[in-house]
Amino acid sequence: MADTLQILKCGVRFDPPALVLNYKDRKTGKLRSRSMPLRNFNKNSGIDRIMQELESNPRHSKFIRLMSPAQLQRLLTIVKDKLNGLSLEASIARNNLMDQINPDENLNKVDPEILQRKKLLMDSSFEKKRIKPGDPQFEYNVEVDFDEVAIETSNWDSDNSEIDF
Repeated sequence: MADTLQILKCGVRFDPPALVLNYKDRKTGKLRSRSMPLRNFNKNSGIDRIMQELESNPRHSKFIRLMSPAQLQRLLTIVKDKLNGLSLEASIARNNLMDQINPDENLNKVDPEILQRKKLLMDSSFEKKRIKPGDPQFEYNVEVDFDEVAIETSNWDSDNSEIDF
C-alpha cells in the first residue's frame, strides 16, 4: 500500500503537537490529509525516541517510511523548539544552520542530537551521489592518477635517527 501513496506536503501542528501530512492515493487519485499526534512529547523529549515510536506505530509507520529521516527529524526539532519557547522563525533559522555541513566544524564537540542530524544529512548526500552497479555511468575498476605533490620531510622519520634493536 505504501507504494500507492505519494506525500505532497508535510508540516507540524503545535497545539496539540502533531505531524500533518497531505498525500495522494495513486490508486484512487484522492488527496488526503493525515494528522499523527505526538503523544507524550514535551520540551525534554528525545527526538530519536519519538522517531522510533512513530516508525513502530502500526497506524503511522506506512506514512513515516515515505518521509526521509532528516525531514522527520527537522519537523520534530521545530516542534521541540516551539515547546522550548523559540519562535517559529528562530527555529527555522536554527534548523537551516544545523542542515549545513561545514567541513571545518568539529563534530566531536556537538551534542548527540546535532551529530545524528549531520550524519543523516551526510548519508542522504552520499546516497544521491552514489553510483551503483546497474547505473548507466557505473564503471568497474576505475583507476585515477593523482598529480605528484612535493613530499614533505619530517624530523621524526629521518634515517639518521633510527635505533637498531
